[in-house]
Amino acid sequence: MSVKGMKPTRMDKISKVIVKYRNWILLIATLLLIPSAIGYFNTRINYDILSYLPADKISMKAQDVLNDDFNLGGTAMVVLNDTPDQEVQALKEQIDAIPGVDKTLWRTDLADLDVPTEALPSLLRDTLYQDGSTMIIVTFTNPSGSDETMDAVNAIEALCDDNAHIAGFSAITADTRTVVNQETPIYTIVAVLLCLIVLSLGLKSWLAPFIFLLGMIYPIVYNAGSNIIFGEISYLTNALSMILLLAVSMDYSIFLLHRYQEEKSKSKTKEEAMAKAIHATWVSITSSSITTIAGFMALVVMQLTLGRDIGLVMAKGVLLAVMSTILILPSLLMFFDPWIEKWQHPVLIRPLRKTAVFVSNHYKAFCLALALLIVPAWFAQNNVNQYYDLTASLPADLSSTIGTNDLKEKFDMNTSHFLMVNKDIPAAKKEQMLKELENTDGVTSVLSYHSIVGPAIPLDMEPEAVRDVLQAGNRELILVNTDYRAATDDMTKQLSNLYEIVHRYDENGLIAGEGALDEDLIQTTKIDFQMVNTVSIALIFIIIAITFKSLILPVILVLCIELAIFVNMGIPYFTGSTLPFIAGVVIGTIQLGACIDYAILMTTRYKEELEQGLKPKDAIRMAITMTSPSIITSGLSFFAACSGVSLVAKMDMIKSLCILLGRGALISVVVILTILPSMLLMFNGLISKTTKGWPKSNLDQSRDKENKETNKEENKNETDSVSAVEQAKITTIKYEPVHRQNENNSFSSEMISGFMKHFDKKEYSDAGKTAQGDLIYE
Repeated sequence: MSVKGMKPTRMDKISKVIVKYRNWILLIATLLLIPSAIGYFNTRINYDILSYLPADKISMKAQDVLNDDFNLGGTAMVVLNDTPDQEVQALKEQIDAIPGVDKTLWRTDLADLDVPTEALPSLLRDTLYQDGSTMIIVTFTNPSGSDETMDAVNAIEALCDDNAHIAGFSAITADTRTVVNQETPIYTIVAVLLCLIVLSLGLKSWLAPFIFLLGMIYPIVYNAGSNIIFGEISYLTNALSMILLLAVSMDYSIFLLHRYQEEKSKSKTKEEAMAKAIHATWVSITSSSITTIAGFMALVVMQLTLGRDIGLVMAKGVLLAVMSTILILPSLLMFFDPWIEKWQHPVLIRPLRKTAVFVSNHYKAFCLALALLIVPAWFAQNNVNQYYDLTASLPADLSSTIGTNDLKEKFDMNTSHFLMVNKDIPAAKKEQMLKELENTDGVTSVLSYHSIVGPAIPLDMEPEAVRDVLQAGNRELILVNTDYRAATDDMTKQLSNLYEIVHRYDENGLIAGEGALDEDLIQTTKIDFQMVNTVSIALIFIIIAITFKSLILPVILVLCIELAIFVNMGIPYFTGSTLPFIAGVVIGTIQLGACIDYAILMTTRYKEELEQGLKPKDAIRMAITMTSPSIITSGLSFFAACSGVSLVAKMDMIKSLCILLGRGALISVVVILTILPSMLLMFNGLISKTTKGWPKSNLDQSRDKENKETNKEENKNETDSVSAVEQAKITTIKYEPVHRQNENNSFSSEMISGFMKHFDKKEYSDAGKTAQGDLIYE
């Protein structure tokens, strides 16, 4: 910001241009919503999480062969209960006519209905009939996650009555799309309403929260529309991006409003005030948003490219939110300014004055709490049960869930493996291989062309339908059904045994299917968890080190946020909850990137108070008191948006992620308001020695001596009722958003003195009605 006598900076000029042409900018920004909306509706949503596995994984290579050679990349089973064979055949014919269906396989492809069921080969009979139920095997022309296959699955579900359910991975993917598409608008409404409530508690204007949300429409729509550059995004990214962007970026709007209100009292015109506010906001939120963007960008290093999907979309969204705050929000705030000032109410989120005194008096106890908690919290986090079975994330009343349960209970088919071997293996060895497969623990049935087409098959049965499904080129397909669920220890051992058997007869043999994909998913995410955490911590560490020119401050700040992450992720260990696999990889990174700003704000404020000549203990009290409203409002907004969605989400994966994100925000707030100040106070001397430019005033005073001299008076201040007359100093707090840390000590002694003129000798309740709303006592 330019100062009298100094040459205006480039940002000064840009700020004035933004204010001068604000209406044109708003018009252009509004028109840009149109192509953004077009881009959004033309961005494909990917509902197949397993498709994000690295292409070089053996299971993905096997899946490609299954899809390209056998055209079985998408399969499903229709389970019919207590249904006559004639009705089953009619349904089969209807399914064959559905676009996207390649073929169906049932008993009529091998024998006419005139042949009694009892006369069928036992292997075929046991595969297709169990406990009064029968099964139609359906193959699709495209992979499970394709739009054509999901549309075909929905068409099959429309044909099924209460006695018929469709099962298999294709059905699970299609039902995932249905549920997410139904619920995503509800997520938006809930997140917006709860954010409005929290913002109303932290702001004194009734209208400002609505203006903020109106301003957030622009970056949210821009972000959604610009995703078209990626071709497609995952359903998780699509469902969570709006919520996360709303939660992590709302602070930018809060800061601009309050800076604008502050500058109006010191400027001749509203235009001048907004230009100054834009400059201050730009300096503050650009440097602050770097940490958030760094946290999201750490996800890009994941082998599971779902992380890259989430990371790039969210990093882009934060950048767009920063630009929208600088370019678009000023026009909205200036237009609605008269009503923002007119419709006001008392601020309900107040400074934590007593908390500040308590923390400063017991800082050693809070440091000890960190030391005692961090190891067991880390252990708990690393031993939380996780699930990789995507069926477990779906509601129990969906057709795919019911059908999958029927497969398990009636056909002993929890998981199906697709083994692809050389069809020229000698018959004797092939027979021996099939017996070994059948004798593998957990295997309930083995179906192959060799086992079906044998001497016992009647002459009137046509094997061509079976050959079309089970043979392709020089490969033969063997379907192995197992009683084990995918992504379990039993499944891991079983897959190892199956690979060992297959490779003894064909060293190039492959195994495809959900079980093999989930096994690679488990191994991939284990590596990703360590890699992403290391990269995110390293990036944040470097940013903080550069920002503060310090060696020890990055350790303290990251350690505090990591404690919050460990506690958040460790709670399910003690409650016995099972988390979705993706939670362990992305939650810690998002929580670190989103909540490190709270720590930076607290640290910067503490430094500023030391520069004003305060002793460390007094400085930390002032820092806690003056930053607590902004940290609480930001944390509560994050909590409200995410936790609200968790209450209405039916998809367990989305529900669990939102619970963790919301709870993580609250835990981070508590840690930053208690443990971080204690650490800063405890290690102030070390910080001074390892931080360039750290204030050195009053550092020579012994902390123990200071505690002894002031403890009696402080305890009295904690318990006595407080009045304006009884306190030595009274200071008003202007609500200060989370991203205020780079404002170069703007809350100086001159400003404090300026606020003093607003006060008379009334009691606390009356003094609270001053221009800036809140007051504290030093």
